[in-house]
Amino acid sequence: MVRVMAVGVFDLLHAGHLHYLEQAKALGDHLTVIIAHDDTVRMRKHEPVTSQDLRRRMVAALKPVDHAMVGNPPTVPMYDILPIVEPDIIAIGYDQEHAESAIRAGLDERGFNDIQLVRVGGLTEDLDGTRKIIDKILSLQWAQKRQNELEGDQ
Repeated sequence: MVRVMAVGVFDLLHAGHLHYLEQAKALGDHLTVIIAHDDTVRMRKHEPVTSQDLRRRMVAALKPVDHAMVGNPPTVPMYDILPIVEPDIIAIGYDQEHAESAIRAGLDERGFNDIQLVRVGGLTEDLDGTRKIIDKILSLQWAQKRQNELEGDQ
């Protein structure tokens, strides 16, 4: 059995996430998804819109996912989860800004030489990212507000 691990924030679940997980699952037989700990999201990106527990539940419900779990807080090395998951492959999303060479070096340094790193392709949809979705909502909201103001001036 080939075990695949995918990692992400998965805040505001969208088609890009599903595409990433479908591609990750296609790499093997069993897909474990690590959902970023709330403190990790805060430290690296932003305040999470949804809690780590809700994000884990949402991801666990997706068809390609065999198991979903919350990752370590940022005070614990990310590599410490590998003996629990025991992946043969780590799938990296097309837009995840990880330096594959740094991850490979970290894996090798800790004796995880057999784990493959595979970067999966992206989705060509225009709303394939959380930030893109938020921007679109704000744009539509601004356009509606502007339209209401123009109609009020008449």
